[in-house]
Amino acid sequence: MRFIDEVEILAIGGGGGRGCCAFRREKYVPRGGPSGGDGGRGGNVVLRADHRLNTLLELRYRPRLLAGRGEHGRGKEQYGRGGDDLEMAVPVGTIVSDAATGEVLADLRREGDVVIAAHGGRGGRGNMHFATPTHRAPRRADPGEPGEERTLRLELRLLADVGVVGFPNAGKSSLIARISAARPRIADYPFTTLVPQLGVVRVDEGATFVVADIPGLIEGAHEGAGLGTRFLRHLARTSVLVHLLDLSPDSGRDPVSDYDVINRELELADPALAAKPQVVAGNKVDLVEGRERFEAARAALARRGIDLLGISAATGHGIPELVGRTARTLAERRREEALADAEAAAATDGPPGAAADATPAAEGTDG
Repeated sequence: MRFIDEVEILAIGGGGGRGCCAFRREKYVPRGGPSGGDGGRGGNVVLRADHRLNTLLELRYRPRLLAGRGEHGRGKEQYGRGGDDLEMAVPVGTIVSDAATGEVLADLRREGDVVIAAHGGRGGRGNMHFATPTHRAPRRADPGEPGEERTLRLELRLLADVGVVGFPNAGKSSLIARISAARPRIADYPFTTLVPQLGVVRVDEGATFVVADIPGLIEGAHEGAGLGTRFLRHLARTSVLVHLLDLSPDSGRDPVSDYDVINRELELADPALAAKPQVVAGNKVDLVEGRERFEAARAALARRGIDLLGISAATGHGIPELVGRTARTLAERRREEALADAEAAAATDGPPGAAADATPAAEGTDG
């Protein structure tokens, strides 16, 4: 299945049914009067988050969503049936925004979250609503209103706790395959990974976290170079980054320079990405040359206060330490986020009882 993480759709709510213009003509109902019922309301276009989906592919081939039209009103004060809603499932993590203004309408982050993408039109009133003491036989009925029509942009951002970043061929896919049950494509050519890969990492009996392998970044990624900005946005929801450096001499690059380049790209793409906690690891220490480059890179980064871990995704060397440190960093980050949320909520609500204390003071002043 193709991985599609951005689509533009046209959502059209169903039109409302026409109101009816009718009069009662029954044997034992003299002067029956107007009896035209209202038209039914048009259906809504509804988007619902579904964890079983991981791509917006279906909407790529169905860009026009039209809900059902409401039935017209009928005589004998019969209302038309409302139009059927059109409900479409989208992956959890989908952001829905207005394509014209860029306004974010909904962030469907949890299973079952819904948003009405386009409202149906209201049904027209039948002529029974227009009768008055001086106008007892109105021949007026309203047409139904057209449904809302909106062009929407849907953007999928993967829900992962940890994102793995680094240059192409640094060993990110091998690392994901080593620490989780994910089986991404692994090969020795650049940009082997063309789509983000998710894996669940088990830390111990009761603790797990979700890790995402983001396709390789290169210099200029924030401007679209390589796979560029197409996949950088998938890091937005992560709490921690694992920064993987390539220690192989075949790369022709310096690991410390790679570290600086990737962080510069993160900063230019979104300062919030560069501010995320990072666990830095040098891969391929199983190679003789890799071990030598690791010692040099560790000394250089240590002078900046950065602790470089040495691992081998191929042999498993250093992997338990990497998983453990990542889990601890993630737990600390979650505590910080929870504390920040609590402080923000307290600042918004104000001190408990403040409003109650203010009232007696005011009364005492007036007395």
